[in-house]
Amino acid sequence: MTRNTMTFCWIESPIGRLLVAGDGTGLRLVGFPSGKGARTPEADWIEDAGRFADVRAQLDGYFKGSRRTFDLALAPDGTPFQRQVWNALRDIPYGETISYGELARRVGNPKAVRAVGAANGQNPLPIVVPCHRVVGADGRLVGFGGGLDVKRALLELEQRTTRGSLLG
Repeated sequence: MTRNTMTFCWIESPIGRLLVAGDGTGLRLVGFPSGKGARTPEADWIEDAGRFADVRAQLDGYFKGSRRTFDLALAPDGTPFQRQVWNALRDIPYGETISYGELARRVGNPKAVRAVGAANGQNPLPIVVPCHRVVGADGRLVGFGGGLDVKRALLELEQRTTRGSLLG
């Protein structure tokens, strides 16, 4: 497979069927089954479930509560600012949330809350790059490509798993 040849597969999950896609440089996309983050394969993409065995295994581990971080080659397309925000998302601990304002502070631009929110909303690798861990300043769930029900489900999964590990 060449660097630019996009391959994809569908992965069944507790939140619905996820589209994953990537090329020779790494994983480029995790798409939701519905909501504004719903995606379908483009006409020139090639279906290849075997190429994503590691992605499938790590997502399965995440949904079972046994994986808290992902160890995958990632290759998201984005501006330098977007990539800076997406990198900061990966530093939010499993089971925790932060506000958009806090995320803006973490990327060194505390006044750029709206720009950080926009970059967060453009994250092409949700779940793997945990944009669901960002909430409104008052702690409310706001904005998520897979819909607020999916965001709530992901956060509840992480909180249940975290509480379970404290009890075990």
